[in-house]
Amino acid sequence: MNEKQLAHFKDKLDRISGDILSGADRTISEMTDHSDNYPDPTDRASAESDRSFELRIRDRERKLLNKIKEAIERIDNGTYGICDECGDDIAAERLEARPVTTYCIECKTRQEQDEKAKA
Repeated sequence: MNEKQLAHFKDKLDRISGDILSGADRTISEMTDHSDNYPDPTDRASAESDRSFELRIRDRERKLLNKIKEAIERIDNGTYGICDECGDDIAAERLEARPVTTYCIECKTRQEQDEKAKA
């Protein structure tokens, strides 16, 4: 992968990371600024459900942030875009769709099929 492509993916990863952190800040602000006083138990339950859903999303994004950090480290050490399983290059189209991936499409497909067969 050439330097221009690596810079593109690093910028893309930085943008995704920034968006996630911005969303997390917004969530924290919304959850701490509101003094929810719902006289109706149904409204309170709905608000709690919404908060729970938002926190699950943020937890998934926290995990994605770790993957983004690892992907940037791979860019820095020259291993970005190389499949962890077979050692072949990961297609640029796959990296565009999922820039944190560590597997080429063939290896990931095989891995998912193996997981389904075991289930």
